[in-house]
Amino acid sequence: MHDFDDTRPVTIAYLGGGSLNWAMKLMADLAFDTRLAATVRLFDIDRSAARRNADIGSRYADVSRGVPATFEVSETLGDALQDADIVLISILPGSFEDMAYDVNIPASFGVPQAVGDTVGPGGFIRALRSIPMMAEFAKAIKEVAPDAYVCNLTNPMSALTGALFSVFPEIKAWGECHEVTKMRKQVAWIANQECGDDNTHSFRDVSVNVLGINHFTFVDRITLDGRNMMPAYQTFAAAHRTKGWGQSEANESDEHRQYFGTRNLVAFDLLSRFGIPAAAGDRHLAEFFPVAEYLSDPAAWGFALTPVEFRQRDRAEKQARAEKTRTGDFPVTARRSDEAMIDQIVALMGGGEFTSNANLPNRGQLDGVPLGAIVETNATFNQAGIVPQPAGQLPDGLEVIVNGHANRQSQMVKAVLHGDRDAIFPLFRADPLLAAIKDGDAREIFDRMVAATASLIPETLRGTV
Repeated sequence: MHDFDDTRPVTIAYLGGGSLNWAMKLMADLAFDTRLAATVRLFDIDRSAARRNADIGSRYADVSRGVPATFEVSETLGDALQDADIVLISILPGSFEDMAYDVNIPASFGVPQAVGDTVGPGGFIRALRSIPMMAEFAKAIKEVAPDAYVCNLTNPMSALTGALFSVFPEIKAWGECHEVTKMRKQVAWIANQECGDDNTHSFRDVSVNVLGINHFTFVDRITLDGRNMMPAYQTFAAAHRTKGWGQSEANESDEHRQYFGTRNLVAFDLLSRFGIPAAAGDRHLAEFFPVAEYLSDPAAWGFALTPVEFRQRDRAEKQARAEKTRTGDFPVTARRSDEAMIDQIVALMGGGEFTSNANLPNRGQLDGVPLGAIVETNATFNQAGIVPQPAGQLPDGLEVIVNGHANRQSQMVKAVLHGDRDAIFPLFRADPLLAAIKDGDAREIFDRMVAATASLIPETLRGTV
């Protein structure tokens, strides 16, 4: 029996609380956890979705292993933020119909995107829509909950986390991403194969030193129970460099596995090229390079371009499942996800120390990258706050690529927040995915993408020159 006297109370403001992805994981994680006594305030522009999730949260509370979390709907942003200890932000900047334009318009000009939410033309236009939203959140947090810790879960991660800090420099925020978990799972699999037991090691037993920017991360140290796993990983990657090594999440449908799975061929190729293992998934890694390198033939590299049409169908299925969960026609269980968020929150609330990768302004933790740029390295979470750990420096060839993207992201945030129309298109044009496109075509791609979701883009930025 758990001693509830050991629990730590926490008030969580969830912005985008009608979420079908992160919110569901949060509910299950809180039900599994025995260290927190959480009050979760759900705020969403879709009030019905927030109410649905509050009902679902109550069902998870009924199966909680610890103090049941309470879920309530906040009618205003200010109400949600009042006295919050933690603020979670997971929003969809627009809709999947808007995202279809982000992906399909560039594709019609020969610019394919596997994801389209981080860099490239899709990530850029998504940032134009969402940076102003983040700015409003940052202003409200500064006014109502300046001491709260703020976790951004929304892509494009680097740009949006940067927007929070640009508007409120003293904000206690970090960007949370699970891509590095894929690398840690590979290492745990390698170790389990060596000992002949699939269940001996979990990815949580694997420690890595992370360097890079979101969705373009690398590791230069890998350990498991004190053992240096880098030689074993290099041997594994070399053995699978030609045919790849399939990786997907448990309980995925065949179609989901087709569009979201990977054979890690891009990651293995980058290890060969730069001498350092890549920690993100291939679908994201490929988008940081010119089209000809990986995206011109994704099948040859063992991944697929995820069609927005599939995302729309998947969302409809999740909505139907969520409604069945709300009404009790679908079971709920207290289960721990692969996410680090609960462990991070527990540490911030005084429950010890926890280390994981986090997206933060560069204060010197990543050598060779401009100070202030949002970088992804390890950070320590404890009651005193979030402290980035010194990560070292990327190989020269990778550092050039990272700096190009990091600088564009920082400049884009600045241009959007200052309404600098003249700066927008040149930054868009400079992305490597558009390198082989003629200037006139790049301009047409940009104009059509902006026009397609103009209602969500600040009027001052729509007529960029």
